[in-house]
Amino acid sequence: MSDIQLADWRNHALTLESEVNKVIVGQHIPVRLITTSIFARGHVLLEGDVGVGKTTLLRAFTRGIGGGYQRIEGTIDLMPNDLVYHTYLGEDGKPHVSPGPILMSGENLSVFFFNEINRARPQVHSLLLRVMAERTLTAFNKEHHFPHMLVFADRNQVEKEETFDIPSAARDRFMMEIPIVVPNDDSIMESLVFDTRFHDADALVSNVPENILQFDQLNKFASILQNSISASPTLRSYVLNLWRATKTPTDFGVKVSGVDMNRLVLSGASPRGMAMVLRAARVNAWLNERTAVLPEDIHDVFHATVAHRLVFSPVYEMRRTEIARDMLSGIIHAIAAP
Repeated sequence: MSDIQLADWRNHALTLESEVNKVIVGQHIPVRLITTSIFARGHVLLEGDVGVGKTTLLRAFTRGIGGGYQRIEGTIDLMPNDLVYHTYLGEDGKPHVSPGPILMSGENLSVFFFNEINRARPQVHSLLLRVMAERTLTAFNKEHHFPHMLVFADRNQVEKEETFDIPSAARDRFMMEIPIVVPNDDSIMESLVFDTRFHDADALVSNVPENILQFDQLNKFASILQNSISASPTLRSYVLNLWRATKTPTDFGVKVSGVDMNRLVLSGASPRGMAMVLRAARVNAWLNERTAVLPEDIHDVFHATVAHRLVFSPVYEMRRTEIARDMLSGIIHAIAAP
């Protein structure tokens, strides 16, 4: 692909970001990370309280890239089949079966949002993870394909009753975990509460122009993009040191206040995780008009792609978010960038 075509796609990507930022205010970093995940073709965990705009954010992105948007709510009684089909009593008094949320948009499914995924049982997680990995599902005696699907899942971080922790192997399937928090800016907070245009999500989303990108061309372009952005041997060595530090931070002098570093890490980032760091970093470099990955591209995506993959000793799991942030920041500062 020529530099002109890469630039043309970048212009469309930046236009998408700009339009989403007009309707989802104060979330520039999450918007950039979601844009990155879309072009890196990676699934995403969203972290945030209730009512911070996660659903509106994903609907805005879906409108901009096209394709089908489907959503399901995690509940304690949700079963795997509820993702595939649902049954109902028709007007004729007979039972009927219709496609569930995963099948409803067919091959045009672009964004699938699983709200409060940790409220669902592990059996449901298992089915979803298989669909994420293979992008296929066998149902109604037929194999269904979802070549363009990206899964976004939100974890309820407040209530602990009737929830199921997502195991580390499952978290590793998600390219990123992105926090969505209320902006700490008085003018933005005032607008969100008092400006009535933010109170109607449907009208807000309709302001995003449709099909800024073509969802069914993203896979092909993403592959070309990955092959167009280089990573020097020096940068590769740097990334390998970052990876080693996630496994044995004490070897690199990394410390976190109030934590016994010799007992902290049970498992660092996986090979899949570090490969996703590079995929995301190449997209970040491209969005910033570079043809090679720089350390700052790694830094921009490092926390979002690595933090949720770390496995800590149980005694530290309750402080996971804080400790992971401090540890990863310590790794970035401890290892000299080329």
